[in-house]
Amino acid sequence: MSTSGLPDSSWGERLAAYRARLDCRFPQLAEVFEPCLLDALAVLSPAGIDAYLDCARFLGHMGRGVEPLLLFLEEWPTIARLLGEDALPAIEHTIRTLWKSPNGKAITPFLQTLAAVARRLAAREQMQHYLDLTLDFMARTTGSVHGIHQTFASPGLPAFFIQAPLLLNALTIAGLQNWVDYGIRNYPKHPERQHAYFSLQSPDSRAVLQRERHGTLLVDNERRLDLYLRGMWQTSAQLVPFTTSLDQSGRSVPHDDPSGIRLPDALDDARGVSGIDRYRAALAHIAGHRRWSTPMFADNFSPQQRMTIEFFEDSRIDALILRRYPGLRRSFLALHPRPVEGACDPATQSCLRHRLAMLSCALLDPQHGYRDEALHDFVRRFQETLAQGDSSSAAIAALALSFVARTRRQSDQLAEVHFTDTEIDYRDDNRHLWRFHELSDDEEMFEQHRPAAAVTEPDRLPPRHYPEWDYQSQTYRPDWVSLYESLHPSGDAATIDRLLAKHAVLARRLKRLLDLLRPQDKTRIRYQEDGSELDLDIAIRSLIDFKGGTYPDPRINMSHRTSGRNLAVLLLLDLSESLRDKVRVGDGEQSVLELSQEAVSLLAWTIEQLGDPLAIAGFHSDTRHDVRYLHLKGYSENWGETVKSRLAAMQAGYSTRMGAAMRHAAHYLSAQKAEKRLLLILTDGQPADVDTPDERLLIEDARKSVSELERQGIFTHCISLDRKADDYVSDIFGRRYSVIDHVERLPAKLPELFMALTR
Repeated sequence: MSTSGLPDSSWGERLAAYRARLDCRFPQLAEVFEPCLLDALAVLSPAGIDAYLDCARFLGHMGRGVEPLLLFLEEWPTIARLLGEDALPAIEHTIRTLWKSPNGKAITPFLQTLAAVARRLAAREQMQHYLDLTLDFMARTTGSVHGIHQTFASPGLPAFFIQAPLLLNALTIAGLQNWVDYGIRNYPKHPERQHAYFSLQSPDSRAVLQRERHGTLLVDNERRLDLYLRGMWQTSAQLVPFTTSLDQSGRSVPHDDPSGIRLPDALDDARGVSGIDRYRAALAHIAGHRRWSTPMFADNFSPQQRMTIEFFEDSRIDALILRRYPGLRRSFLALHPRPVEGACDPATQSCLRHRLAMLSCALLDPQHGYRDEALHDFVRRFQETLAQGDSSSAAIAALALSFVARTRRQSDQLAEVHFTDTEIDYRDDNRHLWRFHELSDDEEMFEQHRPAAAVTEPDRLPPRHYPEWDYQSQTYRPDWVSLYESLHPSGDAATIDRLLAKHAVLARRLKRLLDLLRPQDKTRIRYQEDGSELDLDIAIRSLIDFKGGTYPDPRINMSHRTSGRNLAVLLLLDLSESLRDKVRVGDGEQSVLELSQEAVSLLAWTIEQLGDPLAIAGFHSDTRHDVRYLHLKGYSENWGETVKSRLAAMQAGYSTRMGAAMRHAAHYLSAQKAEKRLLLILTDGQPADVDTPDERLLIEDARKSVSELERQGIFTHCISLDRKADDYVSDIFGRRYSVIDHVERLPAKLPELFMALTR
């Protein structure tokens, strides 16, 4: 090799000597060996070259074909630049360990992604952590399939290597370790599920990834962002996350479609704008489109015209937003790219995108500094259009077409498009802006009705995500359940009055018991400006002060409060389909739902007499993706017409995912300032759902939720209407349950049971 880096006259002999050291006869080496060796010679020391060729020789002789050898020859010089040639022994040790195990097939994907992993880690210590994680992964999952102690390959290791670069785009090495640990713990005996987890195909795989990710997570801020939409823009939509770092095949941007507003699952701080403010900017832009944009038929325009209209319409929406909320200008300016004038070469590239991005920047920033005359002219015309009030989508589209006609160039048709500094990531993809005369496979109609749930439940809040306990792996499935809460619809309050009148005799008997239970010990509270009676000592002292010319103390009253009970109660009703079942009552029949309405009405009346804070809620579920929590009575509401009307409208349906409902009930109960907190669960069956074939799973999850509530200081008690409840209810609640065998006695038993619990 000459000092200039070019092969000298002896290069052929040296190349042959290097090639002979490989001792391999793969014909594929003929074309790649020389360029790979030249790369290696430019990076490695003589000792490094020796180690490079020795490792390559081993790969060529290990019996896995030519691909591992070719991958190593091509990738090692790049990896050595990043990590140093001293990193090779640890990597070679990992390869040899894989080769000696049943996991030889994993060597190829390991080498395929090693350079990308090195770019993400960029430090030898971090790479060593990755290699240690790999060997630990192999040791814990090899030979464990179905618990048979034979030499089975790890089902998830090859898939893990393939996904490793994408995972490291989203996770730190510590987060990656946690993600791997979860998959190994939960699926040690399920090879198919293990493969699905480590190839990022299973929902819990993505859920754990979300939990371990850095940045601002959408799942943690859905409620705040929904309140932002409601309060600032008087609109609401389901916020649906899409995973950005795992879908790099295409460019994903925020968009509005029939399922809701789709946003990135996580956003990092960027250009001085926090992740949450980036979400707010995206939502403001979409909300502006919802308010001010009018759809147009796409068939009338060419692709270049459509793109131009979209840029002009986006700029119009931003301008209208800033009129309403000028404080957003800082975020918009920071997030909008600043294309460099003249950066696009019209001789080789299509520059229309570049010109439009410059115009969009100029419309947003008066200090843009661009010199192009056409740009200045259209900035002026755009501002005049908005100033005259004629700022409809149609008017701005006409202006956009004028821009296309005036600035058109032949090179705009070139296949190579200039994209640098033209992507504005807080703006959506404008799919809502277009209609099509005829639907085809690749053209969607986006003016569809929202899902039925959004129509029938307008006050339904964004979901809360709760974990669920997996008793088989003894770990939580993070963010596994989506729970939606809303106010229960209202009905005829007179229905509840008739039910109470039906039980007038029972109410009188309960009244006598309540008089015995009602606390008698009173505590005097002095120094009150308003109270039930005058505090004579303070009143006389204030009168003396007044006569003496000083300002008297106005707190001359006192009041009393009962100190014998300090209890908050939440009654949680199972509203699943089985409540429709009929039972014999006297000479007729009633549904369990009707009996529950009577019992809950009497109980609410009873607790109102005692003065204990009470909330009532119902729940049912339709898979883990849709657990519904319905508010019937809040702590701040009195027993009256509003609450009665909700109770009158109670209906039964779907299934019983009890654990998530109990966790959500605890969210409200734990906020009550009371010495004792009681959660009463009224149910007629065991926890179950249509997406959970293992009947023990939801029983064990409910049991786990009870223990969680105990740690929060919440006492739980279950009232079961299932005659077979003894088979499972003690597993969940221990001894804290009551079984009412004769359902028809529920209206009488429920208030009496409550008084016995709180005596």
